[in-house]
Amino acid sequence: MTPDDFGSLYQRWLAGIRQTTDTLEDWALVGIKRRGAVLARRLLDDLGDSAGSGGPGPAYGELDISLYRDDYHLQTGAPAVLGTEISFEVEGKSIVLIDDVLYTGRTIRAALDLILDFGRPRRIWLAVLVDRGNRELPIEANFTGEFFETERNDRVQVRLKEMDDDYDGVDLTSFVETGA
Repeated sequence: MTPDDFGSLYQRWLAGIRQTTDTLEDWALVGIKRRGAVLARRLLDDLGDSAGSGGPGPAYGELDISLYRDDYHLQTGAPAVLGTEISFEVEGKSIVLIDDVLYTGRTIRAALDLILDFGRPRRIWLAVLVDRGNRELPIEANFTGEFFETERNDRVQVRLKEMDDDYDGVDLTSFVETGA
């Protein structure tokens, strides 16, 4: 996906999120570290003070789900813990959870567990820039930028300038399994 295509994709995704959040008064954007948090920060900047009342914009937070993953015990070496930053009251708040790629659903499950440790939100919507299918858990996004039909061995990478990538884009690398 070229940078121009990425720009169009992002604008469509932003418009869908804005349509729902424009009517909200008490809501938050929460990004999953790393690339989901970068996208959430972009959304925060682009949504501005679009809260329904014309008041302040949404609360903002970032999640580090490293220690919440169900495959934590399978990792070799210690995970890089980046820290969770939730400086607002979660109880009763509407939350838009942001991530870059939705694949098996395990990252989102971990993020939901972590959010619930902070309290019980009114609702949680999931916004992902890319859904690549192949779900292992029954998790679906409320806002999806693009769906790519992928194989399990394929790799999808969202590139973001804020992450020191040369451009904003999405790379899909297909790997063909060879029989031995």
